[in-house]
Amino acid sequence: MTPTITAFEASPDRGKGQARDMRVRWALEEVGQPYDVRLLSFRQMKEPAHRALHPFGQIPTYEEKGGLALFESGAIVLHIAQQHAGLLPRDAHARARAVNWIFAALSTVEPPIVERETAWFVERDKPWYAEHAPMLDERVRKRLGELSARLAGHEWLDGAFSAGDLMMVMVLRRLSSSGLLQEYPNLHAYVARGEDRPAFQRAFAAQLAVFTAAAAKG
Repeated sequence: MTPTITAFEASPDRGKGQARDMRVRWALEEVGQPYDVRLLSFRQMKEPAHRALHPFGQIPTYEEKGGLALFESGAIVLHIAQQHAGLLPRDAHARARAVNWIFAALSTVEPPIVERETAWFVERDKPWYAEHAPMLDERVRKRLGELSARLAGHEWLDGAFSAGDLMMVMVLRRLSSSGLLQEYPNLHAYVARGEDRPAFQRAFAAQLAVFTAAAAKG
């Protein structure tokens, strides 16, 4: 059975490759695993059929042979990496470190980025936003500075490219239009290396095609 993932029928990122199904698409492309995509409207995401797969009514989900169904992009990427060669090192210690970086991307680096994004969308017209925004930027800069120091002189986080790098690059891409990432040249170059990978390009093209088709329908 070819795995099936879910994705937005009309992604709010407007084809920028930021929706979380992109993480799963990239992982599947890296390991050479074909997959099917079931597109969902925002209404369908909240219906019982989808909530049976994802209790929070979001995307992506992942289904494979044997009845396994997963939600949460990090868990899905980790599962793919464990089932197929190419995203985790063979050495046990290096493998554990790569998994560690998946969690670091999602639990340490992404939260202040999401907090900053959320404030911009929800609070930017509020009188307190002008004072709040610099503090949010500094929280992001703190993590970027620490990550930049860790990556200094290296192409990837721990030896060869791994699922940890895949997840970290996807998290950092959320800052593409902020100007913050450009303050750290090695991180900016790190993200560019990830985006240059053929598997990323295939995943991005697949997600962009969905947006293009939806836009053409009006």
